[in-house]
Amino acid sequence: MRELTYVGRHRVEWREAPDPELQSGQEAIVAPVAATPCDVDSSILAGHGFIDPPFALGHECVAKVVETGDAVTAVAPGDLVVVPWSINCGTCDTCRAGLTAHCTSVPHMAMYGAPIGGSWGGLFSDLVRVPWADAMLVPLPSGLDPVAMASAGDNWSLSWRLTAPHLKARPGARVLVVARGSIGLYVCDIARALGASDVLYVDPDPDHREIAESYGARTAEAVEPAHRGFDLAVEATGRVDQLALALKSLMPEGFCESAGNHFRPGELPLLDMYLTGVTLRIARDNVRAHIPDALELAGSGTVDPARVVSHVIDWEQLPDALPEKHLKPVFVRTDD
Repeated sequence: MRELTYVGRHRVEWREAPDPELQSGQEAIVAPVAATPCDVDSSILAGHGFIDPPFALGHECVAKVVETGDAVTAVAPGDLVVVPWSINCGTCDTCRAGLTAHCTSVPHMAMYGAPIGGSWGGLFSDLVRVPWADAMLVPLPSGLDPVAMASAGDNWSLSWRLTAPHLKARPGARVLVVARGSIGLYVCDIARALGASDVLYVDPDPDHREIAESYGARTAEAVEPAHRGFDLAVEATGRVDQLALALKSLMPEGFCESAGNHFRPGELPLLDMYLTGVTLRIARDNVRAHIPDALELAGSGTVDPARVVSHVIDWEQLPDALPEKHLKPVFVRTDD
């Protein structure tokens, strides 16, 4: 089989790898049918990652089950499934607590798409082995488009977690979104659907702002800190200065969710945070626990994640098209 391999700044290529094989009765082999880059993949492709190439890339996809072990009961060959980005067993203490990104059955940070916590391959591959298939794989509900939900294994479900619990706790909350990619746009969609009274989306890209406006958000190219203006701020830029802006814009006891990958150091307004009593959480998402709820919302008819999909591109074009600057391309494979 082939796996798409990151080999250097703005460069990826197909490389041959052995076909994966079942190593226990709990495993499955899947074939991605709609895969998309995570926002962090853009940083990796631009050379801002912290892991030297080469390595197999990709950790967001909907896949078709090809083969299952004898002990697998939740999925069967032919099923369409969401594959979560992190590897988890589902039975250790942390997995049972919902902390699936911290599974103790595998090395720390075990994941697809980067050789962290072992080598698990990437989801831009023709075939992928999934350990603990019953724990990891989530059947895609009928009626949901694999292209629209290609990001359900990470960014879409992460966006649900960044937003939904806060709006449940604070109905009608005012939400600030400071973003540069798909996560911020998903948050706009989810926040409005769940009753936010105001959503302000901040992004210098006019095309992104147009999508946010279609979700009912106010938009701005840039903004000064709106001190005590928002109940919830979501930062997804990877820039510490933008994270500081989000923090300074919170109401007393407000909450800031940071989904940016901060590869560069910077300063936070710690005294201001102390005086305001805000909470900051840096995301390493336990996505498997949230996928069912995020899929349920996607099927409700109140949201439209498909608007964020910027391009639908044939699987064979991955080496040429992935390094290009697109908001949220989805690469599709139609062969059996």
